[in-house]
Amino acid sequence: MKQRRQDYITIASDGTVLMPGAVSADKEPECEAADVAYRLTRMAEEAAAALPVAPNALDAADMSEYTSIPQSVATSSPRPAAAQVGAADAEGGAAQHDALPVALLMARPKTAKRLLQAVSDAGFTACVAYTQDHRFEAPLKAAPRAVCLGEKYSDALFCNSYAVLTAVEECGASTVLLCDESLPLAEVDSFLARASAQGVRVFKPLSAEAPLLGWVLCTTDKPAIERGAWRACPHCGLKFDEASLASGHYTCPTCGGYFRMSSIERINDLLDAESFVEMDQVVAEGDPLAFPGYLDKLAAQREKTGLEEAVRTGVGRIAGLHVAVGIMESQFFMGSMGSVVGEKLHRLVEYATEERLPVVIFTASGGARMQEGLVSLMQMAKVSCALARHNEAGLPYISVLTDPTTGGVTASFAMQGDVILAEPRALIGFAGQRVIKDTIKQELPEGFQTAEFALEHGLIDAIVERSELRATLAHLLALHLATVDKSAPAPGERAILVDYETVQHNLEHGTDTYNTVTYGDLSPEGLPFGESSTWRQGRARRLLSDIAGRFEQRHASTVSSKRLEKALSRGGFDAEGGASLEVNGVPDDADEVRGADPANRAWHSVQLARNTHRPTSLAYIDAFVEGFIELHGDRAFGDDAAVVCGLGWIGGQAVTVIAQEKGANLKERIRRNFGCPQPEGYRKSLRLMRQAEKFGRPVVCLVDTQGAFCGMEAEERGQGNAIADNLMALAGLRVPVVSVLLGEGGSGGALALALADRVAMQEHAVYSVLSPEGFASILWKDRTRAPEAAAVMKMSAEEARQMGIVDAVLSEGPAPAHENPARAAEGVRAYVVAALDELGAVPADELLRARRARFARF
Repeated sequence: MKQRRQDYITIASDGTVLMPGAVSADKEPECEAADVAYRLTRMAEEAAAALPVAPNALDAADMSEYTSIPQSVATSSPRPAAAQVGAADAEGGAAQHDALPVALLMARPKTAKRLLQAVSDAGFTACVAYTQDHRFEAPLKAAPRAVCLGEKYSDALFCNSYAVLTAVEECGASTVLLCDESLPLAEVDSFLARASAQGVRVFKPLSAEAPLLGWVLCTTDKPAIERGAWRACPHCGLKFDEASLASGHYTCPTCGGYFRMSSIERINDLLDAESFVEMDQVVAEGDPLAFPGYLDKLAAQREKTGLEEAVRTGVGRIAGLHVAVGIMESQFFMGSMGSVVGEKLHRLVEYATEERLPVVIFTASGGARMQEGLVSLMQMAKVSCALARHNEAGLPYISVLTDPTTGGVTASFAMQGDVILAEPRALIGFAGQRVIKDTIKQELPEGFQTAEFALEHGLIDAIVERSELRATLAHLLALHLATVDKSAPAPGERAILVDYETVQHNLEHGTDTYNTVTYGDLSPEGLPFGESSTWRQGRARRLLSDIAGRFEQRHASTVSSKRLEKALSRGGFDAEGGASLEVNGVPDDADEVRGADPANRAWHSVQLARNTHRPTSLAYIDAFVEGFIELHGDRAFGDDAAVVCGLGWIGGQAVTVIAQEKGANLKERIRRNFGCPQPEGYRKSLRLMRQAEKFGRPVVCLVDTQGAFCGMEAEERGQGNAIADNLMALAGLRVPVVSVLLGEGGSGGALALALADRVAMQEHAVYSVLSPEGFASILWKDRTRAPEAAAVMKMSAEEARQMGIVDAVLSEGPAPAHENPARAAEGVRAYVVAALDELGAVPADELLRARRARFARF
């Protein structure tokens, strides 16, 4: 009993430490609520005796007596040792240390110094891990043995499974003591499973601050993946277990960089398990140029990679939804597009058109295959023709750009998707950077031709982390499925995925990928100091947001005149009238304003509509649009943050949402240009309107703008043209359109989203041909008469309803929207749901006739 209390510390489930002597023989502890921490001496005895794992928590806590391992037994031969440094391995002391089990100390120099003597006194040969740049640290001189992990120290290196297990093998350790940066490995299943398979026991200190207090054995019930190889990260160079990478979507656990994925890895990571059926696995190769050695090189590529060609095609399911999928192989001739690649993709899209299936293609290519000359070039046209037919059938095509996507693939099917997604940091471009540099002799900016660059310039819809890609694709496909060709859905599909909740349930509790089934409960290798993959992904999203924000601010500054910059610093500006506006509803020259009659309902509404605490469009989207997926860019120039577009569910119905967004705080208001759209904002909205029409999806517009931005650059890029194109599109859009004015509705900039079947205003919103300041300045040459102008223009919601401009005035509740935002949002949601239900039953021809008649009467 005495020996037991010396060798173990019992820990209650509430974390209470029962020190030696705390448990007496006549008082049993609560066995089901106990754990055990080991003393170093007991760990050394068990290691020396090569015993199986020592008594578990229940047994140890319930022992009435304990028998020590005889010292004579504790002399079994340890493993061969290597990587010995320091004076302790001199000829006189080597034999003594060789007779003892080796404990590898994964600790900082300061911690290692504290532990060395205790570990040696307990009966271990202590081995200290180090890196070359720290090889002169004091603990190395005192340590009997040491093992080098690498050239340069990093926290991630000391928390890397491969580095630690390699060190274990080199020094012949049977015990690993995890401290400091290495502690996260105590929770990594793959590491613990591999260590266990090698007969190595892993311990962590009971207290990180007091490691000598006791040690807790780290175990896992997961088996080691025997076939799992080690793969080096192409970004940070550290190696990781295949199983850990698969469970983490082939994202580096340390630096967050992406591994390039093969087609089988994509299939296992994204598609429902056992759902993929390959099509056209083997297609006869050609050699149109009789290029010397080409066919031999193809054969060599097949031998080397185990792949047939640079693309794999087939059908499968994502969260239960049937989809045709093509996945390009960067391992095979760098994913170059030859005649076989074009043929396989052409057949895939043609099959999808005949079977009425959506198409998802993952691109990864260096471009056209030069060994096939013009025949390779023709594949761009061939696949485009197939996609045009698929598009005419009203079917969705989603393109996912991965690293790298360049050349002829970029200039054809990669950029022809209804929705274009990209992985973070993927190389995306037409001409290669070396070609550009050689051609124009110009240094290219940092981040040029990346996914982030493409997003900033409006060329793609969104950047999606791998961990979120399956869910994003499932929701996008479900949103399309909810409205596309209702008369002839694919068999069984509408019963599988018809709303947001069903998709979520299917993703969380229904179908699983092969990787989820195989590795889903495996704790993957993580970052030092407990940084989880969720945290890292959040950091990546914040980084992307910051990048986009910096670009938008930089871009806004290039289109802003000195007058605008000055007006912005004062709090606002009149986008179309050229006058400065109020801050928080108080005019800059309030003392000089005349006619501010309390009974002036229009002016009162102007002040409330401009209140900086008033909920913006994004607040309403967050309140009642389920599963909202924002889509960016005009596919030509940029992504205007003043216009937010995306897809989601309102009242169980799939919709396209287009909103003007002012920003909820000063930083956001500046980034979003105070809700005054640029031409690319209207062209983005036009693109989403056309997409909604293709899929029979109703459009919901949320209007809140002082007006379209006026400036030299906006004029150069066709501000008037962009608004005119929106009005023309809305006049002929063959799907229901519902618009709600939430705050300010200024001039043509607001009307560009308000030519709708149903138009409503919140009770404190305003709608006018221009700002009251601009009206007063132009007609009366006196902007201080703005309150009077507001009354004359009849800007208030109720006055607009009386004139027949809007159909309804929506109550904001007992107080303005900024005082009860939830009540205000519910009023908007209820109106939109009712309007969509009403309009959904109206045939498209009747919808158009009524919409045009509505505006013809003014």
